[in-house]
Amino acid sequence: MSACDNAEEHALAQAILSAAEQGDVEAQALLGQILLDGRGITRDEALAFTWFGIAARQGHAMARNMLGRCHEHGWGCPVDLPAAARCYRLAADQGLDWGLYNLANLLATGRGVAQDYAQAYALYRRAAEMGHAKSMNLVGRYLHEGVLGEPEPQEALEWFRRSAEGGDFRGQFSYALRLLEQGRLDMARGWLERALEGGNLNFLRASRGRLLALPQADALRDLALAYHRRAAELGDGDDQARYQALLEDGRS
Repeated sequence: MSACDNAEEHALAQAILSAAEQGDVEAQALLGQILLDGRGITRDEALAFTWFGIAARQGHAMARNMLGRCHEHGWGCPVDLPAAARCYRLAADQGLDWGLYNLANLLATGRGVAQDYAQAYALYRRAAEMGHAKSMNLVGRYLHEGVLGEPEPQEALEWFRRSAEGGDFRGQFSYALRLLEQGRLDMARGWLERALEGGNLNFLRASRGRLLALPQADALRDLALAYHRRAAELGDGDDQARYQALLEDGRS
């Protein structure tokens, strides 16, 4: 980032801070986000938590959602999953797609709330029908795996496609797997490449081994190597060792 870009971000952050201090609830929520990200302002999780709380108490849906994220991950506060669930529920009750999705994640895993697959699916479905790409992938998974009944592979495939086209890297990977089952290798490769471009470290760690275990593993070895390489770039010594081992295995 250039010095000019840094100066512009700093000036914008100062304008947001000024508006937040004058009581602008949108600015308060946005200030929490830039403090969390460290964009144009010194990163400060505790102060981000404070500003999210100020905006959330005024009914701002995304601030409530982000306050939940802080409680869930311990950003500027101790981890408190029941508090996270309460925040997500308030945001979900306001119809916020991210609130629906994050509450569904807690319900699906039983973290901070009683595990409830049916309620989780209902929330994922609501968010997916609003256009939330990550929720689309989860709807697809529930339908593909038959979590609540008989598997529905055709409907699942459609949700995976929509998630992939909506830009979710996990949806892109899920859709690619279904395409591979149909023998559509070239199309699947394209989606696997897009998932690699956007995927985070946790995703890469979960996906790299799956590529090696597929029936099409030989045809996808270059992509499996690319997933391992990217995980090594983002991760730790274990990730680097896995990548090196795969390289050496290819040379033997």
